[in-house]
Amino acid sequence: MTEEKLQLTSEWDKTFPQSDAVDHTKVTFHNRYGITLAADLYQPRRAAANARLAAIAVCGPFGAVKEQCSGLYAQTLAERGFLTIAFDPSYTGESGGEPRYMASPDINTEDFLAAIDYLSCRDDVDAKRVGIIGICGWGGLAINAAALDPRIKATVASTMYDMSRVSAKGYFDEADSPEARNSSRRALAAQRTSDYAAGTYERAGGVVDPLPEDAPWFVRDYYAYYKTPRGYHPRSLNSNDGWNAIGTQSFLNQPILAYADEIEGAVMVLHGEAAHSCYMGKDAFSRLKGDNKELVLVPGAVHTDLYDGGGKNAIPWDKIQTFFEKHLQQ
Repeated sequence: MTEEKLQLTSEWDKTFPQSDAVDHTKVTFHNRYGITLAADLYQPRRAAANARLAAIAVCGPFGAVKEQCSGLYAQTLAERGFLTIAFDPSYTGESGGEPRYMASPDINTEDFLAAIDYLSCRDDVDAKRVGIIGICGWGGLAINAAALDPRIKATVASTMYDMSRVSAKGYFDEADSPEARNSSRRALAAQRTSDYAAGTYERAGGVVDPLPEDAPWFVRDYYAYYKTPRGYHPRSLNSNDGWNAIGTQSFLNQPILAYADEIEGAVMVLHGEAAHSCYMGKDAFSRLKGDNKELVLVPGAVHTDLYDGGGKNAIPWDKIQTFFEKHLQQ
């Protein structure tokens, strides 16, 4: 097994301030496809020497980078005593993988499992106490990873999207028909031909900019995060030119929550009660079984409020901490 030598930035370039209670370093690890992933490692300074800590891997949102809200989640939980990493998925951010800006339900689930590989082999981690957090589209992928890998003892799916569902059925399931799916398939097939002939990949565009006057309210929420100093980052696909137009094609045909009911580990589905995506979180939770599953709805919070608090302290950090302490206990 070998790893590509990645060019990682050395300066603090996050969308959130650096904590003086945490040590931060850059690390890399690889997945089973040979792609090298870049991550930020956060270690609590108050940890005892030679301690083997509970650890958490964080990723998302879909189209974001580790310098945005996944890093905020990781740093905040490191302040609360966990060893954490926030990583860029394959083909994005500072991680490896060519061609750039592609996504895959399989490879992106594998990215989470590779993070578990890495954490489990660290001397300062208790491999029996490892969990994950997936944000937005990575919330659904986190549930998929938890269904596949029993090493994951606790999972938080925050403000989650089921990327397969929204790809195949549209927002609010308004395009749930064979005719609509076949229309999408034809468009993607034509785009593949065009891309191959051109020898380059057409980008799909990130969050719309400038914002149309008739933009849906949830698009305005995305704009307020990704296109303003609140959350903009130069490596973020959502902040800039988006995925390749065919980059997320395989989600259209590959459900990711098929075995959610077989997850033995603990799962928290965390969502804003006013989020446009809340129906996906509630429906995912309805698939889960066992008394170690919980649904947490934040009153008044929209989808992006759970990215960074939304200026109203919308992220219930104490609940998340208590959940992981309970289910990653020694």
